[in-house]
Amino acid sequence: MSHTPVLNPNVIPARAMISRLSHACQRIAHSEIGSLLLLAVLSIILHTLTNGRYGFHRDELASLDDGRHLAWGYVAYPPLTPLLARIAFSLFGPSLIGMRLSATLALSTVIVLTGLMARELGGRRFAQFFAAVAAAISPVALFHGSVLMYTSFDYLWWVLTAYFVVRLLKSEDSRWWIAIGTAIGAGLMTKYTMAFFAAGVLIGVLCTGARRHLRSPWFWCGIAVCVLIFLPNLIWQIHHDFATLQFLKSIHARDVGLGRTDGFLHKQLWSNTAVMSVPLWLAGLYFLFFTAAGKRYRMLGWMFVVPFLALFLARGREYYLAPAYPMLTAAGAVWLEHWMHAGSPARQAWVRATTWQSLLINGVIVILIVLRIPSPASTWWNFCDNLNGGNFSEEFGWKEMTETVAAIRDSLPVADRSQLGILAGDAGEAGALNLYGPAYGLPRATSGSNSHWLRGYDNPPPQTVIAVGFSPDFFIAQNFESCTVAGHLTNPYGIRNVVIADYTDVFVCRNLRQPWPEFWKQFRWFS
Repeated sequence: MSHTPVLNPNVIPARAMISRLSHACQRIAHSEIGSLLLLAVLSIILHTLTNGRYGFHRDELASLDDGRHLAWGYVAYPPLTPLLARIAFSLFGPSLIGMRLSATLALSTVIVLTGLMARELGGRRFAQFFAAVAAAISPVALFHGSVLMYTSFDYLWWVLTAYFVVRLLKSEDSRWWIAIGTAIGAGLMTKYTMAFFAAGVLIGVLCTGARRHLRSPWFWCGIAVCVLIFLPNLIWQIHHDFATLQFLKSIHARDVGLGRTDGFLHKQLWSNTAVMSVPLWLAGLYFLFFTAAGKRYRMLGWMFVVPFLALFLARGREYYLAPAYPMLTAAGAVWLEHWMHAGSPARQAWVRATTWQSLLINGVIVILIVLRIPSPASTWWNFCDNLNGGNFSEEFGWKEMTETVAAIRDSLPVADRSQLGILAGDAGEAGALNLYGPAYGLPRATSGSNSHWLRGYDNPPPQTVIAVGFSPDFFIAQNFESCTVAGHLTNPYGIRNVVIADYTDVFVCRNLRQPWPEFWKQFRWFS
């Protein structure tokens, strides 16, 4: 006797749903904007898979600690990044992936904007996607998409400004100056190097046909919007005797002395963009300055040349210029596409194969080096850490430092614990102690570094101090009558944290040699 099979009523709809979803994904992938969005989503997934490894970076800890004390300015940077850190911590707590999500989204937005710039410049799908991929695998962009730092959002504001300028030049609609002024203002509230890019915008206007916009009231409204956004930080600087200028002068002298500003020119060839992308952004400069198709957008060329020369002459760090490259990459991709289609089918096939293979190989190498893929303290990890300027090492040892301080506190007599303070030699160390310390019942860590000095010391002042991150011969001996080494900083991998460096001894100090107010006046430095 035969039986008619009974179909599960949920099977057909499920299969149909999968089929429709597959067709929808194919339609999105084959559309110009859809392919850019999918690339951005892949970037988010890649960062989400790797951002949870290792630990917080020293600069992230400093920004997070500043975010607990919201203000219109800080010694080391403008106020936007600490605000974002505060919001991220409120939403996700001490989650590495959650804290870094905003930076990841910023990089993903840069990827899409780069592709859109190529489209506005006349590029078709190949140019758009090619430019977006090149922007996605830039070593600086890739790293700053994986950490919550002001450099991450600085990257976004430069690219967004460039995109708005492209829209302005293409549409001749002067109302885009409001968007440009807003992006520059937000950039100045993120990182002061935006001023170099703003100078490029202004010089670009003066040196090209965009001079006609000087007669438009929208141009001046854009400037007014920029000034209005930046005004709160300017007022903060005035009230704090322009503390950031002192900070920048000190940090710049340090970087020059340590040789960190050396090699500005040759580092542009491998640090700020992938090596295989160098011909692309050079082609972008050619397109903007020497072709009829690029003449309309020549202002973008000046927006690169001006900050390039200014940073070179000022001996800036090479990565300061990194956000200027996506617009050149977009222009270069458009030129390459035009050149490719002007040739034979054989040339077109060769260009497509060569460019994609080059970017794929370069992209894999950059991802393996820049993201947190290697196992800590392995040979590959050490190699990648050196190429990344020691940034990986700055993500280790913070929890262990807090545990060491807590153990030292527990070993002290009860009388010492009741009047205990913690002094940290670096803003990142103070940030780590204030992030992990409450779980151990530790008092607030204070420091003379950057904005921490402005917050002062506890009232009443501590009588016994646990000091972390100081030189025994210089700081300890000069300021306290009695200091003993009570512990040493280490971590399970034996990684040498470049911030803690040689200051691995932890001291218990008593009997400050002078009153706290007098001590605090000279207890200030920049780091």
